[in-house]
Amino acid sequence: MPDCHAMQTQWPFTGGKPHTFYIPVMGTGFTIDTPLHVARFGIDSVVSIGDDILIEQMRRVHCERNNLPYEEIPIREEDHRARRITAYLNLLDRLVTKQMQKLRTEPFEPDSDITRYFELLPDCALKLSYKQMLTTSDPDHKARQQDELRRRICPGSIDVNIMTALDRDAYRNGNPLPPEYALAMSGLRGYANSTLRSSIVLSAGINRRLYGYIAHFDDFFPDAQGRIKKKVVLKVSDFRSAAIQGAYLAKRGVWVSEFRVESGLNCGGHAFPTKGLLMGPILEEFCSKRSELVGKMQQECVKAVTAAGRHNVTFPDDVAITVQGGVGVPEEHDFLLTYYHVAGVGWGTPFLLVPEVTNVDSVHVRKLSEAGERDVILSDCSPLGVPFWTLRTSASEEVRRQRIHSGQPGSPCAKGYLGMDTEFSSVPICRASHQYQMMKIRRLSENGLSPTQQILQRNIVLSKSCICCDLAGGALIKNGINGNANPAVCCGPNIVNFSGPISFEKLVSFIYGRDSLPIPEKRPHVFITELRLYVEYLRRDIEKSSMGLIERTTKDLLTFRDNLVNGIAYYRKLAEQFSIKQKAAFLADLDNLAQDLECLFFGVDMAASSGAQA
Repeated sequence: MPDCHAMQTQWPFTGGKPHTFYIPVMGTGFTIDTPLHVARFGIDSVVSIGDDILIEQMRRVHCERNNLPYEEIPIREEDHRARRITAYLNLLDRLVTKQMQKLRTEPFEPDSDITRYFELLPDCALKLSYKQMLTTSDPDHKARQQDELRRRICPGSIDVNIMTALDRDAYRNGNPLPPEYALAMSGLRGYANSTLRSSIVLSAGINRRLYGYIAHFDDFFPDAQGRIKKKVVLKVSDFRSAAIQGAYLAKRGVWVSEFRVESGLNCGGHAFPTKGLLMGPILEEFCSKRSELVGKMQQECVKAVTAAGRHNVTFPDDVAITVQGGVGVPEEHDFLLTYYHVAGVGWGTPFLLVPEVTNVDSVHVRKLSEAGERDVILSDCSPLGVPFWTLRTSASEEVRRQRIHSGQPGSPCAKGYLGMDTEFSSVPICRASHQYQMMKIRRLSENGLSPTQQILQRNIVLSKSCICCDLAGGALIKNGINGNANPAVCCGPNIVNFSGPISFEKLVSFIYGRDSLPIPEKRPHVFITELRLYVEYLRRDIEKSSMGLIERTTKDLLTFRDNLVNGIAYYRKLAEQFSIKQKAAFLADLDNLAQDLECLFFGVDMAASSGAQA
């Protein structure tokens, strides 16, 4: 292993943040107002700005709850999407600022939010100062300590997410509008024009026109002290992706403040599997090549801002590396922090069981709590054609199946965010819509496919769900906007290890090892779970390839296999870092999965060798 694991003092864990975990974006509605519930306690969370219709509805809800004036921004108005996003983010900023002002004036009493703030903290210097204050008997000294604690309180960041692949052009009267009105472009503008001092999390790969657009806004550039009002965070699945995207932005003078490594498969919502590269080896590469990555970004950024005539700009000396995807026990959380020197760990799916924090209606909290492995599936339901983790028992999936049974498959396309298919029209339509599915099924019958191929292709067509509407369903029901919504739930497979509901304090205390939850005793390590998911994914790819549903060459499959084999070898060495009990279970699981992988390729290597000789 590289020496980077001994370089703990070089890279701060949290960059000055009080907490070592954050709440990632979940769907369009589950974390739409999560900052209002956690930011005052110093916890970062991420809001989706993909659905401006939901955003406008939630702005009205929170204005009414806080006795603030609300003026609608109608869809017919110019630049309505960006303006709605700006207005909502400004409202969140205003409300959290008000919460912080109130919290700082509260007495240190058992039920006060200021006490809650410090009790929720992990073991750190700030928590130690708080504990010292509690033991102080001198009233004057205690008051001075409390004043200092109030001064050191800071809110969690109100971060936002843009899925870069969702950049559908906007249309008016059937005619496309200029590029800056596209979904991702207008979303970026909405965030850039807000009062927030936070981060924008860009996920789903590079979007060149969006990345170029970032350089149009001054808030994304550092000042003379290296402070950046609006930071860029890239969610990536491997080091190569981080290096390419980081270089692309750096050549435009835009600094990437954080690379957020997400497991390709052991996550929630859309999954972006690697070619068999696993989380452990990926983090190892970030650990060993971090300085090189930062140095190249600095060089390119300096060149770009010099050429653009920007002066008094100083770029930071480091970037944060964070990680998310399937982490479910304190030991895993701590190991990622201490061994790979990550700045934070994302905890998403378990928070779906915390009613105080996320927008999940009571019916679906129960369904999540009862979910088994067969209920959480890596599906084809996303109209984007990307694998999507979904709860099979959700109302959205039940309604989809009912529509198929009634002979009326597909959904009414109320929002159109995922309308990207132009097979049947010049204006893109959604593959989950009734319009598309009826036309596509009709065309399949005309393509001369065999009966078996028709059935397989038809099932793929009918698998698509209206996730752009249904992922908002939980928020609509919970906030009294639409009690008849049909929620989709994009939980990750980790949900099967948790049951709820869980209180906010209970889950935070569990993350920091201060409290327990009824986690299954035989729950596999997060690295083992991801490996198992990749072996299963590869098995399905081999089956789909044999049926002609996807194109995979033998070389592609062997490259995938070899990456998994290398990952297994890496984990055998990594197991030396574990306790004796943990090591034994880890290696046993590893051996079983290595055998499963070998069985998948029985005879394949010989066939590839014969093909090469021919």
